[in-house]
Amino acid sequence: MAYVFADAPRRIYWEITRACSLACRHCRAEAQRVAAKGELTTDEGLALLDALAGFGEPLPHLVLTGGDPLERADLMTLLARANDIGFDVSLSPAATPLLSPERLVALKGAGVAAMSLSLDGSTAALHDGLRGVPGTYARTLESARRIVSAKIPLQINTLVTVDTAEDLEAIDRVVTAIGAQRWSLFFLVTVGRGKLLRQLTPGMCEALFSWILARSARPGPIITTTEAPHYRRVLLEHKRRAGHGDLPLADGGRARAAAHRSAFGIRDGNGILFVGHDGDVCPSGFLPLVAGNVRTESPVRIYRDAPLFRSLRDTRAFAGKCGVCEYHDVCGGSRARAWSATGSPVASDPLCLHEPAGPL
Repeated sequence: MAYVFADAPRRIYWEITRACSLACRHCRAEAQRVAAKGELTTDEGLALLDALAGFGEPLPHLVLTGGDPLERADLMTLLARANDIGFDVSLSPAATPLLSPERLVALKGAGVAAMSLSLDGSTAALHDGLRGVPGTYARTLESARRIVSAKIPLQINTLVTVDTAEDLEAIDRVVTAIGAQRWSLFFLVTVGRGKLLRQLTPGMCEALFSWILARSARPGPIITTTEAPHYRRVLLEHKRRAGHGDLPLADGGRARAAAHRSAFGIRDGNGILFVGHDGDVCPSGFLPLVAGNVRTESPVRIYRDAPLFRSLRDTRAFAGKCGVCEYHDVCGGSRARAWSATGSPVASDPLCLHEPAGPL
């Protein structure tokens, strides 16, 4: 089956801490001011990095996230080991005073390959209202400009909800002016503190996809979606209308090569591995179902062999329209949203408006 990443994930997200000085209304991790009990120690973190190297070449991309990873006193030690092993490492810090100009220089020297910051409003009132700390908007813009000036590739992450969707055009102008290389739109999954926010309707989601497609044709950052893999259907339909055919949906060597050059097929548990602050292994940070723990099991074996991960890679066993959809291999729907809505990670993604014609 095409687009199955059974041997190794493309991306590993390690939540190295849940400590954070912000109080974001949508926080998946329900972060707190101090480190949570059970956080992996330095030695355990180094052992985890060694174990993750067992996925082999090419190594997955490693994203250190949180909480705020800058809250870990041993961050530079962990970065040094990751770089010695050969991981490409991205960092997702919070926009706080910890992200100082001096710290930024040190992080670049430590080999951080890219960074991401969150921007959830085009004004201080909108952004700070979601982040819970006044002054965060100004600090985010200042930090973003410093990252770009330091020639570290920058991704801006923006939460998509009913309340932020109308502000996206204005946020787009801010992101473009900053000079970010990528803009990732995080479609709300109602987990953690995000349970209190309002999710788009399927119709609103489809309209937003059309806007993203049109916006992507203009100069500016590369726009990607998180927990909205059904945007790939919109891209493929656009390719067909433009006369580019159906190659990405076909089996065979060329299609498999295309999968490795793009995000096609990547979703919770297929191409993605998440390690929590306490070593719990989940299909993603938005799908908090535990398949094992790195303190007692190999993360490589968990990803390859755990029944939960295997089930998330078998799109033909998905329930409802996701299981019979002609796009199920390249998309597969958000497994996290299916779980948060129904309690089953293999149910259909309720945010998708598409009515499938049946599998190819």
